[in-house]
Order: sequence, then C-alpha cells, then structure tokens
Amino acid sequence: GNAAFFSGRYALLWQQLADLLALTLSVYLARRWLDRRSFRSLGLSVDVAAGRDLLAGVLIAGVMMGFIFVLHLLFGWIQGAAYAWETQPSGAVLGQMGFWLLVFLLVGWKEELWMRGYWLQNLADGINVPWAVFLSSAVFGLLHLGNPNATWVSALGILVAGVFLALPWVWTRRLWLSIGLHLGWNFFEGVVFGFPVSGIDTFRLITPSIRGPVLWTGGAFGPEAGLVLLPAILLGIALVWGYVRWTMDGGR
Repeated sequence: GNAAFFSGRYALLWQQLADLLALTLSVYLARRWLDRRSFRSLGLSVDVAAGRDLLAGVLIAGVMMGFIFVLHLLFGWIQGAAYAWETQPSGAVLGQMGFWLLVFLLVGWKEELWMRGYWLQNLADGINVPWAVFLSSAVFGLLHLGNPNATWVSALGILVAGVFLALPWVWTRRLWLSIGLHLGWNFFEGVVFGFPVSGIDTFRLITPSIRGPVLWTGGAFGPEAGLVLLPAILLGIALVWGYVRWTMDGGR
C-alpha cells in the first residue's frame, strides 16, 4: 500500500544521501591528505558560473533525450503512451517529479565527483588526459554492469556516455556542467520521457509503449544500450562545445 511505497521511496533517498556523504567525505579527505590539493581544485568553484553550468547541463541533456524520443516517434518505435497527469492528481505528479529530481541530483553529484572528479583527474595527472578519459569511462561502464538488464553492449554505451561527460572537464577544467548533464540525462530519460534509466524504473510523466528493435532502442536497459545513443551523443557534443565557446567568448 501507500505506507510501503513511501518507505520504499524514502529508503532510496536516504541510501543515496548516505552514499553521497560517505563518498564526498572520502574524496575530500583523499584530495586534501593524499593529493595535497584543495577539494575545489577538482573543478568545484562555487560561483555564478557554477549555477549556470549546472542549468545548461540539465537543459542540454533534456534536448538530447527529447531528440531520442523524437527518433523513436519518427521510426514508429512508440505504439501509444499513457500520461501520468490523466490518472493522478497534479500535486502527486509534481511531488513525484520533485522527489526524483532530488534523487538524480544526488546521483549526478556522487558519480561525477567520483568518476570525472577524482578518478579522471588523478589519472590525467598520472598518465595523460586521453587515457584518463578512456580508463575512467571504461570503469564507469563496468560499474553499471550490476544494474538490472545490463549487458556488455550497455556497458559499452555507458563508456561512450562517460567520455561525453568527461568533455566539459577536458575543455574547461570545471565539473558543474558534467553534473548538470548527468542529472538532466537521468531525469529527462526516466521521469519525463518514460525510458528505463540504465535498467531502473522511475516515476514516469509519459509511459511510452516501445516496440522497436532492441539493437536501436536498448530494450529494458534504456537508450544507453541502443544505437540511438550515438546520434544523441553527437548532438550533445555539439551543444556542449557551443555552450563552452559562448562562455569563453564573454558569456561567462
């Protein structure tokens, strides 16, 4: 019933919060005492540009996921859909969206701090940037093999996504854009457009009935395991590059 549902939801939130605190503290201590550098030097300066980068990342990811949804429509891979606002009161819909936005903010911070923050940057100092991007992204892909419906194809897709998420740091040495992209990707993928988020089900504003070839759609894992990911990543790279150029030319 409702009590179990809420305890399940809040258990997820508390678990994410506990993970985030433990990981943030670990990275902070390792950065200060092992690397002898500031936590902020990971690309986490708190300023006006940080908020703008975060928001830009969310919006760019929303455009990318909207593009994936439109491709599904164009190729006839969506056979009808259900809409949450038709069956649930608007307060409940907004509450669910807010809850998942918070969860994915915690996930985005945690995974970017660990992967594109600590891992990528220490590897870049130790080897070089291209190898650091590849190796940290490969680890990112492997870590998602534990997700429901994961395959080696999905791990490869997550590796590609990892390379994409590394580009903002490679180009700007700042992390907020990557955090925004990660948050926006998960939120728009699951909550707005109703795809599985790396094998995980969330609340869905739209629940599409997907009937396309798994090679393209990614099936039960979601778009990261499908070829549809690739054009979306190319679009994302162009948008991120455009945003970075704009900020460097005086937007920032």
